[in-house]
Amino acid sequence: MPQAKVGVIGGSGLYDIPGLTDIKEVNIDTPFGKPSDSITTGKLGEIRVAFLPRHGKGHHLSPTEVPYRANIYALKSLGVERIISVNAVGSLKAEFKPGDLVIPDQLIDRTRNRTNSFFDSGIVAHILFAQPFCPTLSKLLYQAAQEVGATVHQGATYIVMEGPALSTRAESRLHRQWGGDIVGMTALPEARLAREAEICYAAIAGITDYDCWQENAPPTPIDIIIATLSQNTNQIREIIKLTIARMPDRRDCECATALKTAIVTDPKYIPAELKKQLKPLLGNYITD
Repeated sequence: MPQAKVGVIGGSGLYDIPGLTDIKEVNIDTPFGKPSDSITTGKLGEIRVAFLPRHGKGHHLSPTEVPYRANIYALKSLGVERIISVNAVGSLKAEFKPGDLVIPDQLIDRTRNRTNSFFDSGIVAHILFAQPFCPTLSKLLYQAAQEVGATVHQGATYIVMEGPALSTRAESRLHRQWGGDIVGMTALPEARLAREAEICYAAIAGITDYDCWQENAPPTPIDIIIATLSQNTNQIREIIKLTIARMPDRRDCECATALKTAIVTDPKYIPAELKKQLKPLLGNYITD
């Protein structure tokens, strides 16, 4: 099976990465089912990359239906150490305009129908999640976005709602009161699972609309949202390429050792089958 150091999870509007060479399609079965689709591996320069369309080819999976655990587990099993996530979001601030890009640094979880941990049914682990996005990888994304001439905002609180319906006006106002800057549907449980897998995770979010909090403006129709999203796609591809080329070999962030002190279950009480199932995640800490 081909290995890859960097994973890219494409969101709405990003379904491939042009410029990949030595391309291979990989189909992986995981203990958590199949990923959203086959994973495309290839080289960008000298770095091997794994690309996964979050919603599947043709965008047939809703945010709730995305097999988040299978996706992260599959990327981990390929050797991925860093993930760049692409997300479409609505803006909750006047200065964050449709067409702008955002590199978020915080999350608020409003999902309710998603399994959000690898660690249940026989093992407990409490990861630190104060910084849900890798600061090192986020900084690289921001610098690359500036270089390609994007209008980009560094740092934002991303509220993750269940969907697939967009916000009510009351929800949009509430999210603003909470200090939310952008709202979307896919960064969780993805970011949390990546941390449990000791994978660095950062997001580049493309703003498609103003959600629906503005009193004197009607909600943006979906076709306009999709059109705005398409305008961002080429810039986002260039940002991803630049960022991947500049990634340091060594990881010195807390993402790389997130499980070191997180596992609280005595290994002798963890079922052997569960140890085997989670070996790609637990291998540095718990042996058979």
